[in-house]
Amino acid sequence: MNPIKLIQKSKDSSFYLWLLNTGLNRMIPFNRPHGFRIMQIDTGSIKVKLPFKRKNQNHIRGLHACAMATLAEYATGLTLISCLDPKAYRIIMQKIQMEYFYQGKKDSFATFSITDTWLKKNVLDIVESGNPVIVPCIIDIYDIDNNKLATGNISWQIKSWKNVKTKA
Repeated sequence: MNPIKLIQKSKDSSFYLWLLNTGLNRMIPFNRPHGFRIMQIDTGSIKVKLPFKRKNQNHIRGLHACAMATLAEYATGLTLISCLDPKAYRIIMQKIQMEYFYQGKKDSFATFSITDTWLKKNVLDIVESGNPVIVPCIIDIYDIDNNKLATGNISWQIKSWKNVKTKA
């Protein structure tokens, strides 16, 4: 399965979106219990759903903080991967920081978007000069009633595979 091709095809096809979600659940087994679902893909933007179900709840039956942090990581990482060639660039999470505002008691969503201009200025121009770049991605998580549950600040390190010292 080539996730980049599937992401491109999933923009216009519910079948390929289902196939992408199924494939990602198999490729990333850690996330399978969360039941993340990519709901929408546009150029430079991905919307991911975190269902309100028992495995995503904490001891007081609200959405677990770690489930929301993983949602923020998942949505930002997928968006970056969909815009960058994973064969040319290594993308690895450097830091994650969350701020929580409201207890989630319903399905929740995270949407992350980037533009081609932002990508060129903040990532590609720097990486092409031979330097790695730390990209801070700020993402908000809302429930279905549009209550803001949390804000994630996930920093991704991106560098050319030519500059990676360990073998893949």
